Order: sequence, then structure tokens, then C-alpha cells
Amino acid sequence: MKLSIVILNYNVRYFLELCLKSVQAATLEIDAEIIVVDNNSEDDSCLMMRTLFPDINLIENKTNLGFSKGNNVGVSQAKGEYVCILNPDTVVAEDTFVKLLKFADKKEKLGIIGCKLINGAGMFLPESKRNTPYVKAALKKMFGNSKDYYANDLQENDVEKVDILVGAFMLLKRDVYNIIGGFDEDYFMYGEDIDLSYSVLKAGYNNYYYGESSVIHFKGESTLKDKFYARRFYGAMQMFYKKHFKKNILFDMLVWSGIRLVYVFRKIPTNRQKKISQYIFLSDVTNEKLKRVLPKKIIFKQKLDTVEKKSEIIFNANSYSYKSIIKMIEDNKNKAITFKILPKNSNFVLGSDDAISRGEVINL
Repeated sequence: MKLSIVILNYNVRYFLELCLKSVQAATLEIDAEIIVVDNNSEDDSCLMMRTLFPDINLIENKTNLGFSKGNNVGVSQAKGEYVCILNPDTVVAEDTFVKLLKFADKKEKLGIIGCKLINGAGMFLPESKRNTPYVKAALKKMFGNSKDYYANDLQENDVEKVDILVGAFMLLKRDVYNIIGGFDEDYFMYGEDIDLSYSVLKAGYNNYYYGESSVIHFKGESTLKDKFYARRFYGAMQMFYKKHFKKNILFDMLVWSGIRLVYVFRKIPTNRQKKISQYIFLSDVTNEKLKRVLPKKIIFKQKLDTVEKKSEIIFNANSYSYKSIIKMIEDNKNKAITFKILPKNSNFVLGSDDAISRGEVINL
């Protein structure tokens, strides 16, 4: 088997359904398997999986094992030459895995490959490519200077070596994953992707950023934002610096103080009120259910042309490929419009307007 895709889910049933449908479309011509690990979700994620995706390997954890252990459980059952760690709040293009596997097969001492991530508004997510977060870079970022933290020497569409990749999308050989020991299970959530990326580098492998393939990441949907967030975030960064950069007490105090300040001034996902002038349903067929549930007029179009500000575009994945939807979202970013997707053969639309707003699901 060529590829195993491991998706760790926690309470994002609708985003998971969209993700899986895009992954299935992206693996039609690949010898691949999909493994979904559910971390004891309280929604109906597992019921949805058994109903709509009975052929996908579903692992139902009885407790929330966290990101590291949950993914390690999934990879332990993988059979592919390569594994892809994928967030459930992502949408991949039909050729994403084909392109990355072709690239991977040509590389020696291959570590992790990441791709270009955009949010639900089409904006590039800079964490797609990062430098090693040495303390100086991390502290500068805390005060608003991210030049040394992100790999800004690389352009969004470049293909080049990079130090650190994000856990929302990581593709690597399963043998390398096992040699490194997978994700460090001392991390429950946050920091484990930085740790894995850096551990792969230390072991002599090369990590790559592949900017020629774009993937949507609806940020915040699969991230637990509860009362334990501060402890986990702060503790994860403590573990990373202690594990890889042992220094003196004064040095440590500066690091921990900096991390605390980052937490205090972080932006928390919110549900923002927005004003929509009109809805545009991009499709080759009409949809009566949409007419009934949307609060304003809806215009049906088969081609995306001029769009007025404050419009919301709903893409019908029954009519358009996920690759074309991703491209249209990217091409129309910064135009004061928002986007949602109607997944193929589904009865809901969903989207997320920026990097810090929680996503919205509208049932039809």
C-alpha cells in the first residue's frame, strides 16, 4: 500500500464529513487507506462514520488521548509506505496526494512534507512554513516581529527545504515516523508538530514545504479551547525547550515569561456577526432547501464572475471539484466576501470566515 491517511477527530462531525469526501476524491487513483481515530467525541461523529463511511477504518477511543497519542494509535494500524497526518477540518484537492507522493519518491533522506495551507477565506496561513523556534525568534514574535519565526525567506508557492511544519498536514514515510518514535506522547496538545519536525531534522532527514498544492484549513475547529488551554499551551512549549534547548535558569525564566505573555495576548476564536448582502450559490442546479433556510435572497450562478462586497458564495461540490473550489476561494480573497461549501451528497453547508472565527454550519 502506498499511503495511509490518519485523521484524528474530536467533536467536528460536519468538518470531518467534508474532509473525508475530499480525501476520498483525492485517493481514487492511489493505493490508499483512510484511518479515522475518534478521541471520544460527544457529538455524533462516530454514528456519522458508521452510517456514511462504513468501509473506513474507525478507531473509537474511550477517552480523549490527546493529539500525540491519538495519532500514534492511528499510525500503529497503518499499512502504507507513507502516512499523512491530516486534521479533520481540512479540504484537500483531488491531486494533492498524487503531486506530493510524486515529489516524495524523488527525494533522499526525506523527512516531512507540508503543503500550502489557507484558511476558509483564502488567506495564506504562515504556520505552513516555519523556522526552528529558537528563543530569540519566539520572543521577537511575541512583540509582533515574526520575521525570524516564520520561514519568510520562502514564498507561498515555493518548493523548498524548511525546518518546521504544522500538524494539520504532515506527509512522511511510515518508517521515518516509527524511527523517530512518532509524536512525543508527553505532549497532550500543542507543540507536538514542532517537536516532531525538529526531531526529524536532528535525525538527519530533510523537511520540505510544497507550496504548489493548496489545502484549506478551517483553523480552530479541531482545537480544544477549554479551561485547560493555558496549561496545555504553556506546558507544551516548556517541554519543547527543556527537551531540545537546556539552558540556565535566567534563560528559562525569560522563555517561560514570554510564553505566558503570548498566551495572555492571543486571539481566541469567536463567532462574529457579519452582514451579508446576498448569497450566491455556484452550481449547475438550483437548491430549494437553500432558499428556505437562508435569510436573504440567493442567486444561482454557474460561473463566478463579478461579485459585490458582502456577498457569501456557496460552492456546490456536486458541481465543482474540490481543487477548483480551493482555487476560486484563493483567487477571490481580500474582496470582502465570504465562502461556504456544500459537500458532495450532503445536506449542510459550512465555512469559516478567517483564522480566528469559529466555523459556521447551516443544516438544510
